[in-house]
Amino acid sequence: MQTTSETVTLDPAAPVLQIRDVSKNFGAVQALKSVSFDITPGRITGLVGDNGAGKSTMVKIISGVHAPSSGEIVLEGRPTLFANPGEARAAKIETVFQTLELVEEFDVAENFYMGQELTRFGILRANRTGEMRAEAAKAVSKLGINIPGGVTRRVRTMSGGQRQAVAIARAAFWSTKVLLLDEPTAALGVRETAQVLSLIETLRDQGAAILLISHNMKDVERLCNDVVVLRQGRRSGFLTGDFTGQDCVSYITGAISDLDDEEL
Repeated sequence: MQTTSETVTLDPAAPVLQIRDVSKNFGAVQALKSVSFDITPGRITGLVGDNGAGKSTMVKIISGVHAPSSGEIVLEGRPTLFANPGEARAAKIETVFQTLELVEEFDVAENFYMGQELTRFGILRANRTGEMRAEAAKAVSKLGINIPGGVTRRVRTMSGGQRQAVAIARAAFWSTKVLLLDEPTAALGVRETAQVLSLIETLRDQGAAILLISHNMKDVERLCNDVVVLRQGRRSGFLTGDFTGQDCVSYITGAISDLDDEEL
């Protein structure tokens, strides 16, 4: 990970992550064109748009999968470039993709610490199982997640909503800066969706800086403080304060746009 070495004094209310004029080309295809927006602690920023608008590309740039072709990412006041997802995670940027990336045969605590297990006895690397379970249980309790059987329950026995809650809780457990959520309620039933939305609201209220990618405009209207709309790779709209899901749809379809025709 490359960052500048200058000292930066941060305003507690300032954005923790800034996307500045980011573009991304894949050969002759320009997936993103000079997109800018901020992610701020204690707020949920929605990222919406039709299929192919550039949402997934943007998430992959922030999470270190792709490097931007131009523009920059500024983390806590410092221009930053992640060479891979591991560097993004080390910088406390966590992503929950639709695939969840949970191991079904592991229990909740084992999934929390997968690849980052607490160990002792040097090269013998005996896992500190009790400590990991205790810390995972604290994290689950803090977020108000109800998992029958607790953190020793195996993921394969859980419902879709419970699995999504575990994936989000794990990301929040390791993330102290930015949490990226990619379609967190996709394929969930009404009751499970309500549980996941409540969890996301809890994280926001606890000060998390969240970027939410969703096609569900009801979820966006309920959760988001701000919404960035992408259309054909450009930021075609920005909504904040009092807006509705229908307002978002109008920008997504191009009925309303902040861009001139020649910019699209």
